[in-house]
Amino acid sequence: MLIKFAVTNFRGFAKRIEWDLSKPSNYAFRSEVIKDGIIKNGIIYGPNGVGKSNFGLAIFDIVYHLTIKWKKGDYLSNYTYAGKTDMPVSFEYAFMLGSDLVEYNYSKNHAGVLLSETLRVNNHQVFKQDKETFEIDETQFKVDATIQNNFKQSVNGASVIAFLTASFPLPQEHYIVKLLQFVNSMLWFKCLESREFIGLETSNIELDAYIIQNNLVGNFKSFLKQVSEQEFNFVKPNEGDKLLFCEIDGNKMPFISIISTGTKSLQLLYVWMQEMKNASFVFIDEFDAFYHFKLAFEVCMQLFKLDCQIFMSSHNTYLMTNDLLRPDCNFIIGDNKIKPLNDCTEKELRFGHNIEKLFRGDAFRV
Repeated sequence: MLIKFAVTNFRGFAKRIEWDLSKPSNYAFRSEVIKDGIIKNGIIYGPNGVGKSNFGLAIFDIVYHLTIKWKKGDYLSNYTYAGKTDMPVSFEYAFMLGSDLVEYNYSKNHAGVLLSETLRVNNHQVFKQDKETFEIDETQFKVDATIQNNFKQSVNGASVIAFLTASFPLPQEHYIVKLLQFVNSMLWFKCLESREFIGLETSNIELDAYIIQNNLVGNFKSFLKQVSEQEFNFVKPNEGDKLLFCEIDGNKMPFISIISTGTKSLQLLYVWMQEMKNASFVFIDEFDAFYHFKLAFEVCMQLFKLDCQIFMSSHNTYLMTNDLLRPDCNFIIGDNKIKPLNDCTEKELRFGHNIEKLFRGDAFRV
């Protein structure tokens, strides 16, 4: 699980901003959103333009860095803070992978080229490299002097992680293998018509075809009824069909032609939820942009039942309730900081408090 993340000089974040998921409070309610002492689910709030989307993208830089599962062509545009484009962008990750604490830090220039890289496992440095230095624990990895010198002189941003993975036979439980498995299973997406996504998959998914080919038509119908109270009379698809059809007063209509933007968003979410069974960490940006406030609540209830870590950004304060999450799982971002609600007030927050009313009353300060 991801337990801590920090980034410096990325897009609108001129200074270092840190997100710590390893210190949940001792609330007795909603214990299911905490897993192994780590915050598993949460929602990030903040005014427009404060950096919610960019913060989510920053977390997923490691997917761009270590995998080929990347589908956002404009990602490197405005990569560094506009006032310090000559300074590196620094990323810091801490993962709890089984019994191993894996800390992976690296920096890049404005073009996304790797400048430095450090890996620590259980507080022990495995390797460190930059233009001046190459250090590696030779009790674990024997790397000859020529290769070490090549890393010092490298101009193509070669990663030590990639080199070790390609050069050494590593067992399934090795911390580098587990790190790459986690990163390869991360997923970022927007519930918008653009269907942008990062990670988990390597190609776009045709939603109707996915539902038909995986025999999910009946399940999809039940999902729509459960979360939105909409009922659709789907026509049984034939073998090879790639489009869903509905019957309306004896007429056969394409599903896509009769649904609202919100229902299109729900279909996208439903398909991704099937894939989330294989996900490690999920961030949904603007997840409820087209949802009724009560629908957003029902969607969250479904998402938080999944086993992986799931976080999203939202403006919907109806979700800021102890019936869904806890104060330590609702985060406010602003002023180059991100904090849980319970750290944004001196007031002791309890289950009976109306968190949304307190928020609207300006009771929380980042």
